[in-house]
Amino acid sequence: MRDLELTDGDLTLSPLNLVDVSAHLAGEDDLLVRWLNGGAGTRASTEKYVRHCLDQWATEGPLRAFGIRVGAEQTLAGTIDLRFAMPGLAAWQVNIAYGLYPSWRGRGLATRAVLLVCRYAAGEGADQAVIQVAPDNPGSAAVARRAGFTCVEQALDAHGNRFDRYVRALHREPARDADR
Repeated sequence: MRDLELTDGDLTLSPLNLVDVSAHLAGEDDLLVRWLNGGAGTRASTEKYVRHCLDQWATEGPLRAFGIRVGAEQTLAGTIDLRFAMPGLAAWQVNIAYGLYPSWRGRGLATRAVLLVCRYAAGEGADQAVIQVAPDNPGSAAVARRAGFTCVEQALDAHGNRFDRYVRALHREPARDADR
Protein backbone atom coordinates (compact mmCIF):
# COMPACT_ATOMS: atom_id res chain seq x y z
CA MET A 1 0.00 0.00 0.00
CA ARG A 2 2.93 2.39 0.42
CA ASP A 3 3.01 2.70 -3.38
CA LEU A 4 -0.63 3.83 -3.52
CA GLU A 5 -1.15 7.20 -5.15
CA LEU A 6 -4.45 8.97 -5.71
CA THR A 7 -4.20 11.92 -8.09
CA ASP A 8 -6.27 14.42 -10.02
CA GLY A 9 -3.34 15.95 -11.87
CA ASP A 10 -1.01 18.17 -9.86
CA LEU A 11 -2.47 17.04 -6.50
CA THR A 12 -1.47 13.59 -5.27
CA LEU A 13 -2.32 11.70 -2.11
CA SER A 14 0.04 8.99 -0.93
CA PRO A 15 0.60 7.34 2.44
CA LEU A 16 2.46 9.39 5.03
CA ASN A 17 6.00 8.20 5.63
CA LEU A 18 8.92 9.06 7.88
CA VAL A 19 10.50 11.42 5.34
CA ASP A 20 7.40 13.63 5.83
CA VAL A 21 8.12 14.33 9.52
CA SER A 22 10.29 17.44 9.07
CA ALA A 23 7.94 19.00 6.52
CA HIS A 24 4.96 18.28 8.74
CA LEU A 25 6.57 19.87 11.77
CA ALA A 26 7.61 22.91 9.71
CA GLY A 27 4.05 23.33 8.41
CA GLU A 28 2.23 22.85 11.71
CA ASP A 29 0.60 26.04 13.01
CA ASP A 30 -1.86 27.03 15.72
CA LEU A 31 -4.88 26.15 13.56
CA LEU A 32 -3.66 22.60 12.87
CA VAL A 33 -2.83 22.14 16.54
CA ARG A 34 -6.27 23.42 17.55
CA TRP A 35 -8.47 21.67 14.98
CA LEU A 36 -6.64 18.51 13.99
CA ASN A 37 -3.58 17.48 15.95
CA GLY A 38 -4.79 17.97 19.52
CA GLY A 39 -1.44 19.40 20.59
CA ALA A 40 1.83 20.70 19.21
CA GLY A 41 3.92 17.97 17.63
CA THR A 42 7.48 17.10 18.53
CA ARG A 43 9.86 15.11 16.37
CA ALA A 44 9.40 12.09 18.65
CA SER A 45 5.59 12.28 18.79
CA THR A 46 5.26 12.87 15.05
CA GLU A 47 7.61 9.98 14.20
CA LYS A 48 5.61 7.75 16.56
CA TYR A 49 2.37 8.75 14.85
CA VAL A 50 3.79 8.19 11.35
CA ARG A 51 5.06 4.76 12.40
CA HIS A 52 1.56 3.97 13.65
CA CYS A 53 0.16 5.11 10.29
CA LEU A 54 2.64 2.89 8.43
CA ASP A 55 1.64 -0.04 10.62
CA GLN A 56 -2.02 0.64 9.86
CA TRP A 57 -1.28 0.54 6.13
CA ALA A 58 0.77 -2.67 6.49
CA THR A 59 -1.94 -4.46 8.47
CA GLU A 60 -4.91 -2.95 6.59
CA GLY A 61 -6.03 -1.32 9.82
CA PRO A 62 -8.89 1.18 10.06
CA LEU A 63 -6.63 4.26 9.73
CA ARG A 64 -5.42 5.36 6.29
CA ALA A 65 -3.28 8.51 6.58
CA PHE A 66 -2.25 10.31 3.41
CA GLY A 67 0.08 13.17 2.70
CA ILE A 68 -1.43 15.81 0.44
CA ARG A 69 1.29 16.47 -2.14
CA VAL A 70 1.43 19.20 -4.77
CA GLY A 71 3.29 19.62 -8.04
CA ALA A 72 5.95 17.60 -9.77
CA GLU A 73 8.12 17.84 -6.63
CA GLN A 74 5.34 16.27 -4.55
CA THR A 75 5.71 18.97 -1.88
CA LEU A 76 3.86 18.04 1.31
CA ALA A 77 1.03 20.57 1.71
CA GLY A 78 -0.93 18.85 4.49
CA THR A 79 -2.54 15.58 5.53
CA ILE A 80 -5.85 13.81 5.16
CA ASP A 81 -6.89 10.63 6.89
CA LEU A 82 -9.67 8.13 6.76
CA ARG A 83 -10.88 6.14 9.73
CA PHE A 84 -12.98 3.15 8.78
CA ALA A 85 -13.79 2.42 12.42
CA MET A 86 -14.19 4.75 15.39
CA PRO A 87 -16.78 5.51 18.06
CA GLY A 88 -19.91 7.03 16.58
CA LEU A 89 -19.47 5.53 13.11
CA ALA A 90 -21.65 2.82 11.63
CA ALA A 91 -19.87 -0.11 9.96
CA TRP A 92 -20.60 1.37 6.51
CA GLN A 93 -19.26 4.86 7.32
CA VAL A 94 -15.78 6.37 7.10
CA ASN A 95 -14.57 9.49 8.91
CA ILE A 96 -12.46 12.04 7.02
CA ALA A 97 -10.13 14.53 8.73
CA TYR A 98 -7.86 16.97 6.89
CA GLY A 99 -5.54 19.88 7.40
CA LEU A 100 -3.36 22.04 5.17
CA TYR A 101 -0.24 23.96 6.10
CA PRO A 102 -0.74 27.76 6.09
CA SER A 103 0.92 28.56 2.76
CA TRP A 104 -1.31 26.05 0.95
CA ARG A 105 -4.71 27.18 2.27
CA GLY A 106 -7.27 28.96 0.12
CA ARG A 107 -6.37 27.14 -3.12
CA GLY A 108 -9.06 24.44 -3.14
CA LEU A 109 -6.57 21.69 -2.28
CA ALA A 110 -8.46 20.36 0.74
CA THR A 111 -11.67 20.03 -1.28
CA ARG A 112 -9.82 18.17 -4.04
CA ALA A 113 -8.17 15.89 -1.47
CA VAL A 114 -11.56 15.11 0.11
CA LEU A 115 -12.99 14.21 -3.30
CA LEU A 116 -10.05 11.87 -3.98
CA VAL A 117 -10.36 10.05 -0.65
CA CYS A 118 -14.12 9.72 -1.11
CA ARG A 119 -13.49 7.71 -4.30
CA TYR A 120 -10.88 5.62 -2.48
CA ALA A 121 -13.20 5.01 0.51
CA ALA A 122 -16.04 3.92 -1.78
CA GLY A 123 -13.68 1.46 -3.44
CA GLU A 124 -12.81 0.10 0.00
CA GLY A 125 -16.51 -0.55 0.72
CA ALA A 126 -17.68 2.56 2.60
CA ASP A 127 -21.18 3.79 1.71
CA GLN A 128 -21.11 7.13 3.51
CA ALA A 129 -18.38 9.62 4.43
CA VAL A 130 -18.53 11.72 7.59
CA ILE A 131 -16.69 14.96 8.35
CA GLN A 132 -16.91 16.31 11.89
CA VAL A 133 -16.27 20.05 12.20
CA ALA A 134 -16.14 22.33 15.22
CA PRO A 135 -18.85 24.99 14.77
CA ASP A 136 -16.24 27.77 14.99
CA ASN A 137 -14.10 26.31 12.17
CA PRO A 138 -15.72 27.84 9.07
CA GLY A 139 -12.87 26.85 6.76
CA SER A 140 -13.36 23.12 7.33
CA ALA A 141 -17.13 23.48 7.07
CA ALA A 142 -16.70 25.22 3.70
CA VAL A 143 -14.50 22.36 2.45
CA ALA A 144 -17.17 19.83 3.47
CA ARG A 145 -19.92 21.77 1.68
CA ARG A 146 -17.83 22.27 -1.49
CA ALA A 147 -17.14 18.51 -1.55
CA GLY A 148 -20.89 17.77 -1.54
CA PHE A 149 -21.41 17.07 2.18
CA THR A 150 -24.56 18.12 4.04
CA CYS A 151 -24.67 19.09 7.71
CA VAL A 152 -27.12 16.68 9.32
CA GLU A 153 -26.70 17.27 13.05
CA GLN A 154 -24.79 18.89 15.84
CA ALA A 155 -23.42 16.42 18.38
CA LEU A 156 -20.95 16.00 21.24
CA ASP A 157 -17.82 13.87 21.05
CA ALA A 158 -16.56 11.64 23.88
CA HIS A 159 -14.83 14.67 25.48
CA GLY A 160 -17.96 16.83 25.44
CA ASN A 161 -16.81 18.96 22.48
CA ARG A 162 -19.58 20.10 20.15
CA PHE A 163 -19.20 19.48 16.42
CA ASP A 164 -21.27 19.70 13.26
CA ARG A 165 -21.58 16.36 11.49
CA TYR A 166 -21.48 16.50 7.70
CA VAL A 167 -22.28 13.43 5.59
CA ARG A 168 -22.13 12.44 1.94
CA ALA A 169 -23.21 9.24 0.21
CA LEU A 170 -20.39 7.41 -1.58
CA HIS A 171 -20.85 5.54 -4.82
CA ARG A 172 -18.58 2.91 -6.24
CA GLU A 173 -17.49 3.64 -9.78
CA PRO A 174 -18.52 0.94 -12.23
CA ALA A 175 -15.72 -1.22 -13.61
CA ARG A 176 -14.41 -0.09 -16.98
CA ASP A 177 -14.03 -2.61 -19.79
CA ALA A 178 -10.24 -2.53 -19.36
CA ASP A 179 -10.64 -3.47 -15.68
CA ARG A 180 -12.76 -6.57 -16.34
